[in-house]
Amino acid sequence: MTGARGAPPSLHPAEGSALWLGREIAAGRLDPVVLADECLAKAADAAAEHVFISLTSSRARLEAAATVRRVQRSAPAGPLDGVPIAWKDLVDIRGIRTTAGSATTRNMAEADADADVVRNAAAAGLITIGKTNLSEFAFSGLGTNQHFGTPIHPLVPGRVPGGSSSGSAVAVAVGVVPGAVGTDTSGSVRVPASFCGLVGFRPTHGRVSLAGVTPLAPTLDTVGPITRTVLDAITLDAVLAGDAVPVGRTQPPEPGDLVVPRGPLIDHLDAPVADQFGLMLDELRRDGWTIRTVRIPEFDDVARLFEEVGTLVAAEAYRTRASAVHGPDAALIDPPIRSRLLAGRTVLENHHRTLLARRTELRRHVRERLGHTLLVYPTVPVTAPHVAAVESDPEVFADTNRRVLRNTMITSFVDLPSLTLPAGATSDGVPFGLSLSGAPGTDQRVLWTSAAVEPTLRSPARSPFAPPLSEGKGRAADEGRAR
Repeated sequence: MTGARGAPPSLHPAEGSALWLGREIAAGRLDPVVLADECLAKAADAAAEHVFISLTSSRARLEAAATVRRVQRSAPAGPLDGVPIAWKDLVDIRGIRTTAGSATTRNMAEADADADVVRNAAAAGLITIGKTNLSEFAFSGLGTNQHFGTPIHPLVPGRVPGGSSSGSAVAVAVGVVPGAVGTDTSGSVRVPASFCGLVGFRPTHGRVSLAGVTPLAPTLDTVGPITRTVLDAITLDAVLAGDAVPVGRTQPPEPGDLVVPRGPLIDHLDAPVADQFGLMLDELRRDGWTIRTVRIPEFDDVARLFEEVGTLVAAEAYRTRASAVHGPDAALIDPPIRSRLLAGRTVLENHHRTLLARRTELRRHVRERLGHTLLVYPTVPVTAPHVAAVESDPEVFADTNRRVLRNTMITSFVDLPSLTLPAGATSDGVPFGLSLSGAPGTDQRVLWTSAAVEPTLRSPARSPFAPPLSEGKGRAADEGRAR
C-alpha cells in the first residue's frame, strides 16, 4: 500500500496483514485515508466484480480521518484502528438498504441504525468499506446469485466461491480488505473461507450479538470473521463480540491431542479431499500433534435426524421468509432458493418442536462427550463445484448444496465453535480447508489451538492462497451500488 514499508522479514505469518496494517497505521507509517481510498478503488475493479452490493465511501473516509486524529494524539482505538473491513449484506449499516441478496427487498427502507457488530467495529476504529454479495437470503452454501451476479472464484475461475458469505470471502481473497464479516447458520462463513483458501470462524451461538442482522434461522444464526490468518480472526472475533481485544503475543498451546471424528464428517469424501486430509494429518503428526480417531455417536444421530425429518434451518428459513415466498414478488426469487424455502414448510409444521428438543439434548450430550477435546476434519467433503453445473439444473443445485454443507450443518446443529484453516490444495487445484471444532462455549480453545496448528499448514510447500493487499495508489470509488 502507498506510504507503507514492507513487512519486516521477521514477521511471523500468523501475525497477518490486518494486525500488521494496524501497527503500521499506529506508527504513522501508513495513511489510513489513502488506504481506504485504495480499498474503495479495488472494490470497483474487475477482479472484484459482483463482490460488493454497495460501497460506503463517504463513511469510510470520515472514519479514516477520525483514525488519523487518534493516531496524532497517540490514542488509537485498538490494534485494528484504521483497518478496512467489509460486511455481508445481511448486516445493517445506517443509511444503506440491507438487500439480503434478493430482488424482493428492492423497496425496503434504508437501515436507520448500525447493527451491534458494526457499532463494536466502529468503536474499535475499523473502517467500513461496503456491503458484500451473498447467496439469496443467505440460503445456500454455493454462493451463486442471479440478482447481483456470482463473485468470481479468485483462484479457480469457473468454480463456486462458496456461500452464503461469498462476497465477504472473495473480498478478502482478492485483497480488497484484510478481513470481512459474514454470517454462519449452516456453514456460511466456513464454506466460502474453505473454498477461497482463507480462515473463517463460527462462534458459539449467542456469543456475538445478532441485533441488526437479518435472520435466516434464529436458533442457529451466528456472525463470524473471514480473514487471512488465525490471529486476525481472534482479534476480529473479539471486536465483534465486544470483548477486550488480545494485546501482545499470547502464546498458542503446544502440540497436543486432536480427534478425527469417525462417521459422517469423514465418510464419503471426494477422493481429492480425502487425499489432502490424509496428507495434512501426516503433517500434523510430524509436527508433534497426536491424532486419534474416535466415533462421536451424536453426529450419527444428527445425520439420521436430518434424513428422517429434515433440517432445523429449513424449518426456520421458511418461517423467516414465508412472506416473501408467498408474496407478490415471489417470482423474483431464484427458483432453487424458492423451492428450498417452500420445502421447509412441511418441516416447520410437523417437526420443528422435535428438532428443537433433539438439538438441546444432542448439544448437551456432545458437550459432555467432548469436554476439552478438539476435533479435526475436512471443512467441506467435496471440492468446489463448477458454477455452470449448479446453475443449469435445479436438482443438481439442491444435491450439490446438501453435499457441500454436510459437515458444517452437523456441527452447527450441535453448536460447535468451529474454525476452518487453509490447508493447501487438492489434486485438482482447489483450496482445501481443515476445520477444528470444540464443545459449545470453547471458542477461545478452538481459536488459540488453531493458531498453533496454522504454521504446520502454512509451510512453504502449502503457502496461503490469499494474495497480499495491492501496492500502489488507486482511484476512489463512488458511494452506492458497486459491481
